Amino acid sequence: MSGHSKWANIKHKKGKADALRGKITTKISREITIAVRMGGSDPTGNMKLKLALSKAKANNVPKENIQRAIAKGAGALEGSSFEEVTYEGYGPCGIAVMVTALTDNRNRTAADVRHVFTKHGGNLGGSGCVSYMFQQKGSFWIGAESGLSEDDLMLVALDAGAEDIKSDEEGFEILTEPANFDAVAKALEDAGIEAEDAEITMLPNTTTALSGEDAEKVQRLLDALEELDDVQDVYSNAELPEEEE
Repeated sequence: MSGHSKWANIKHKKGKADALRGKITTKISREITIAVRMGGSDPTGNMKLKLALSKAKANNVPKENIQRAIAKGAGALEGSSFEEVTYEGYGPCGIAVMVTALTDNRNRTAADVRHVFTKHGGNLGGSGCVSYMFQQKGSFWIGAESGLSEDDLMLVALDAGAEDIKSDEEGFEILTEPANFDAVAKALEDAGIEAEDAEITMLPNTTTALSGEDAEKVQRLLDALEELDDVQDVYSNAELPEEEE
């Protein structure tokens, strides 16, 4: 979630999903509803919905919750009107932080996010204060247990428009420009390659390595932001040691 090491983020995300199952289901359901309202209920031509449904599947969101969220987005059910908002700020040690949220009350969400920043030694900034430090990218994560090699993935992904493949002992991360996300997703699917995680994310241009107490302070801020009901994703340019993940 924090945007600096995908394979570490995946492990962190999966652990939080297990611990906060109900909250994760609520957040993903909101994401599905917003996606349907913005682009319709057919995932074929709605990338945001396709991503939300993929996330729902990965997190075992019950089918009835998914159907209810789609119906709400299509106007078949009464429900609150949510909108997407982005917050930017600084954490301890000057770490850049971006927060995306879905809210039906901007004032409440802004107050909650500001409170968490302040409580954990950071401060909420104005629009654009840190976004220039990040790039929006499509990201596909394929674990090492897939048995695939980097050459296998390069043959499929790069031909479809992927721009980079990163790897370590945990697996592979395929990066794309957002415009090429659908093409790479289709190429992987056609090749029978299943990504454990696929999303449009924000990646920092450069990272700041932290350790010890500084790393702990930043991790507490990121965790507290993620635990807010309205917050969907949290990104930072902090490079934290593995034990902090």
